[in-house]
Amino acid sequence: MTIPDYQTLMLPLLRISAEGETRIPDIEGRIADEFSLTLSERDELLPSGRQKILHNRIHWSKFYLARAGLIDQPSRGRFVISQAGRELLSKNPTRIDNRLLMTIPAFQEFYQSSRTSSTDNTRVASEPALDVLETTTPEEQIESASQALSTALGVELLERIRNNSPSFFEQVIVSLLVGMGYGGSHRNAAQQLGRSGDGGVDGVINEDVLGLDRVYVQAKRYAEGSTVGRPEVQAFVGSLVGLGATKGVFVTTSSFSGHAIEYARHLSQRVVLIDGLRLTALMMQHGVGVRVTRTIEFKRVDEDFFNEEE
Repeated sequence: MTIPDYQTLMLPLLRISAEGETRIPDIEGRIADEFSLTLSERDELLPSGRQKILHNRIHWSKFYLARAGLIDQPSRGRFVISQAGRELLSKNPTRIDNRLLMTIPAFQEFYQSSRTSSTDNTRVASEPALDVLETTTPEEQIESASQALSTALGVELLERIRNNSPSFFEQVIVSLLVGMGYGGSHRNAAQQLGRSGDGGVDGVINEDVLGLDRVYVQAKRYAEGSTVGRPEVQAFVGSLVGLGATKGVFVTTSSFSGHAIEYARHLSQRVVLIDGLRLTALMMQHGVGVRVTRTIEFKRVDEDFFNEEE
């Protein structure tokens, strides 16, 4: 069983609300039981890791039911079926979804307002634009789009690195390590990296500003489709042993073979393998080679603001 989409949850949610006033946290387990969700499915999070998928979908089911006037919200976080909702349930619907909601005038009005602005025919930012056929929630659509943009950016970053010189690749690694807090400053780090260049090690960088510990670096700028195998990683580890080093970072623009990954996993030295995908993810995370072009801020209703005290 997979987590049901928010439209599938509308009918069960309306039926539960017919039993009396309730809250999403109080019924989440009950809905999970109804759909026989496993423990992992119940706890599965959105890609952002900030909210459970099930909770998010129940929330949006409730939101759209409320926009259709099928449930009332008498107090903060609480909801109960409305008279219109009872009338709909009396017809024994087999499913409630956006198509059905579109037959309700109140929901039609909401749908139209979420599609266009009264000033410039653009989508209104204050309410989610609704696709009647869409089964994913607005958060899921946003996160999916974010992942797609990040993937495309990562591909372009790798192409740019491969199209530049090996020394430029070294500078990318310098900037990344400094951005992650190693080396103290870009100037100091740059003086370290690239000095060794022999013995199977491309450079060394201080792990702290005082230079009390060092990380040795190997960089391989490989073309797409190439793989760094165990022999290359083994040679790097041999160099670390010869230098008396305990920590190393092997960075490549391509990928590592399964044998190389397995080999590094069981070493006494601490050797971190960074492939192209992880490299670009770290670059984006630490602002290396990228810049913010647009920031989108999402707001929610401040429940405390609208909670009148008697």
